[in-house]
Amino acid sequence: MTSRFMPSAKVREIHSHIDHPIIDADAHQIESVPLLLDFIGEVGGSKMPQRFLDYISVLRRTFNMTPEERTRKRPGTPVWWPMPTENTLDRATSSLPRLFYERMDEIGLDFSIVFPGMGMSVLSLPGVPDDELRQVCCRAFNKYYAAVFDGLGDRLTPAAIIPMHTPQEAMAELDHAVTELGLKTTLMAGDVMRRIPEPETDNPLIVGDLWYQDCFGIDSPYDYDPVWEKCQELKVAPNFHSAAIGRGTRASISRHQYNQLGGFAEGGEAVCKSLLFGGVTRRFPDLNFGFLEGGAAWATIFFARFVDHWGKRNAEAIMHLDPARTDTKFYVELIEEFGHPRVVETREQAARDALWGDRMEELDDWRDCKIEKPEDIYDLFVPNFFFGAEGDDRSAMIGFDTKLNPFGSRLNVMMGSDIGHFDVPDVREVLHEAYEPYEEGLINKEDFRDFAFANAVRLHGGMNPAFFDGTAVEDAARKVLDAEASKSASQETTQA
Repeated sequence: MTSRFMPSAKVREIHSHIDHPIIDADAHQIESVPLLLDFIGEVGGSKMPQRFLDYISVLRRTFNMTPEERTRKRPGTPVWWPMPTENTLDRATSSLPRLFYERMDEIGLDFSIVFPGMGMSVLSLPGVPDDELRQVCCRAFNKYYAAVFDGLGDRLTPAAIIPMHTPQEAMAELDHAVTELGLKTTLMAGDVMRRIPEPETDNPLIVGDLWYQDCFGIDSPYDYDPVWEKCQELKVAPNFHSAAIGRGTRASISRHQYNQLGGFAEGGEAVCKSLLFGGVTRRFPDLNFGFLEGGAAWATIFFARFVDHWGKRNAEAIMHLDPARTDTKFYVELIEEFGHPRVVETREQAARDALWGDRMEELDDWRDCKIEKPEDIYDLFVPNFFFGAEGDDRSAMIGFDTKLNPFGSRLNVMMGSDIGHFDVPDVREVLHEAYEPYEEGLINKEDFRDFAFANAVRLHGGMNPAFFDGTAVEDAARKVLDAEASKSASQETTQA
């Protein structure tokens, strides 16, 4: 039977020029609120739906303020009108998984991983602070996802939302979502806002920060290694839609786009840095992490600067900065020869000042990474981290630039359609936009294959080789995973 939703000539043309499927690594859904409230009530009791609605109303409080109130209270402006509406078909597509499924060929997608819409607000931006409500919501949202996507698994799979306020909370929901509900991937909170136990409110140089962002890798009050162990056990990749949208000292009270631009990149970088500095990829070399919707430009910059900074401030190199190594006699001689007359008058004090300097208890900021040579940084960064980019994000192509990236690296950049959000006014244009960098010569055919297909396979299939079994892309995904296994075996043989 012919579908009423047929691909355009452009979609057919693109597929005729490639020899691989298209995997959408990051679509979004718009949950049905009435049904969602039913699930929340089933999980948490009759009063819980209203508690959730009350929480949502607090998130939207900015829109009930006058401009004068916003000026006094300084709330960051959250997203407003976030979804396509005039295009009613696309609005319904985002909300009705079976309609999305029916339109996959029309859009040009072979398989899509669907992340939450409203469910993101449970975890981030800034997340539900009420412990009971948060845990009930995560359980209810995941039951909702399992139900509405049931029977569509050959082309669509939803992500479970996993709270990260404590390791125990995260592991409990991982077990439920993966083991009991059968969900195959996750969306995790990228940070948790925690109160500072003893804020420096008496310090005139401190503006009085009362909260900090815990990103789970370093400086956390909890050990999150059991969470990463649980992910390995359950064969799921942690994914983060981290954001700094509308919060913090630099948030705008009047312009949402000011807050959103760079928000996912900023949040993704924070958790990525925390995991890397915390030695998580050293201790869990086989665990893949996804950083979604922030592009890859930030990752390229961070990777390059990480390599450069390690070279100049590693445990050995930093000793060149030890003030005690200053040759004060020579320093005085140089002052006498080249100094301003008034500086010459204070040369002895200047020499003593050169010996002064504060220090931390530990000098090696990279101690958990256990880096012995620069090339070790490649092993800790490139294989483990995957970077989701929207199809229209041309800057993400920098991730494939082997001349620019350290060690000639190609980062694991993945295409995410972002279907369901305002920046996709027509879902039929998603594949066109993703293909344009190839048409314009910004990336080559291999790059596009990795961007639109293989890297998503490596992220999820690298954790669970059966992830794509029974899907429309099973055979093609299996070839990618077999090639990766063969490459790993060859490398192990060479090292041996």
